[in-house]
Amino acid sequence: MQRSAYLAQIEELFRTHPAVGLLGPRQCGKTTLARTYIADSVKGQVHYFDLEDPDDLNRLSEPKLALEELEGLVVIDEIQRVPELFPLLRVLLDRRPLKQKFLILGSASRELIRQTSESLAGRIAYLELTPFTSAEVKDSKRLWLRGGFPLSYLAANDLDSMNWRRHYVTNLLERDIPALGIDFNPARMRRLWTMLSHLHGKVLNLSDLARSLDVSQPTVRRYVDILAGAFMIRSLQPWFANIGKRQVKSPKLYFRDSGLLHYFLGVEDSEALGQHPSLGASWEGFALEEVIRILNAAPEESFFWAKHSQAEIDLLVARGQTMQAFEFKYSSAPKVTPSMRAAREELGLSRITIVCPGELSYRLSETVHVSSLEEIRKSTAAAA
Repeated sequence: MQRSAYLAQIEELFRTHPAVGLLGPRQCGKTTLARTYIADSVKGQVHYFDLEDPDDLNRLSEPKLALEELEGLVVIDEIQRVPELFPLLRVLLDRRPLKQKFLILGSASRELIRQTSESLAGRIAYLELTPFTSAEVKDSKRLWLRGGFPLSYLAANDLDSMNWRRHYVTNLLERDIPALGIDFNPARMRRLWTMLSHLHGKVLNLSDLARSLDVSQPTVRRYVDILAGAFMIRSLQPWFANIGKRQVKSPKLYFRDSGLLHYFLGVEDSEALGQHPSLGASWEGFALEEVIRILNAAPEESFFWAKHSQAEIDLLVARGQTMQAFEFKYSSAPKVTPSMRAAREELGLSRITIVCPGELSYRLSETVHVSSLEEIRKSTAAAA
């Protein structure tokens, strides 16, 4: 699958930075995208190092000798496995004249990588690659059920897809996260991850989780941060319109991939999803991730808003003086609620968009609109 939007972004970032970091979860297509970029856009020498390949690791046993004389594009795949390379990359990127460009692929967030490496601030631009989105596939219902990881979405049937996700989770817990040098208990992490599937779309309560796991709150917070750093969950921060009022101040938690949520919930097919009590929460998380991707909203631009009086907005995207508000409803006939009216008045919202399944888009009131994901995509592209 040609992911042309990402290819264009890589090209654009290289115009202003000598290094581009392509980050995303394991098996989301980073290596395939890098090789496509090389084939389509790179003229000249290319040097590829896969840090999961013992031969490439051996080539980098003396990294300064291996890298300093190379010219052209240098690609380093799974950089998080050898964070000791970052100080050398800083030195190489500061040389003048600069004869190299670096494309760095990593399966951990900037925050996790930063814990074990030297900063390349000012020298590198980061681009997050996600699993497939609804703009890239033909079957959005299959995408919602199986998630966007290529081998899960493209599996021959739902059972094969579920088996792929089962092995993915096991490998992540037993091999990939430990390879980052992070010390944790895999069995406890699996328990926590399972518990979080039942809290998907809810406000995170660390004390309840700590009690259930019989560990301290700092330990739970650390484990949640690890899952967020591996792109498995999103910790959506609250928007504070007025710190003096009784607003919810803890983050809400979402699985970033609906297929992994359904794996932990034991949802194997569309029939089971339609009957599951978490159906609405699953749609909310799936649609929320899609909207964030459509708007290309950074974590520091993405919030929810809620008061203890139950008034809330699922997603606020704040950029400068503009604010876009979204509610996510698994319904064919959503209504304007008192919660929406309260949010509109308190936040001064000019529009609230209710995102529902299907293709219909229409106005419920002067400020409340019902929209499909496809219509949001079209209107965003038209405004760009």
